[in-house]
Amino acid sequence: MDIKYLLCVLGLVLIIEGFPYFAFPHKIKSWLNQLMQAPETTLRVFGFIFMALGLLLVFIGRT
Repeated sequence: MDIKYLLCVLGLVLIIEGFPYFAFPHKIKSWLNQLMQAPETTLRVFGFIFMALGLLLVFIGRT
């Protein structure tokens, strides 16, 4: 794997992850408060779904 490609992908992930905190800090605080109230089971299910979707996207992108 080319290291430049990996760095580009990591950079894009950081941009996408950081944008909501930059653009909507008040809404992020409110959302994080709601997230703290959610049951752990719900968070695990959402985490698993996002990981599975990410794996699927990587698989599609690599074929």
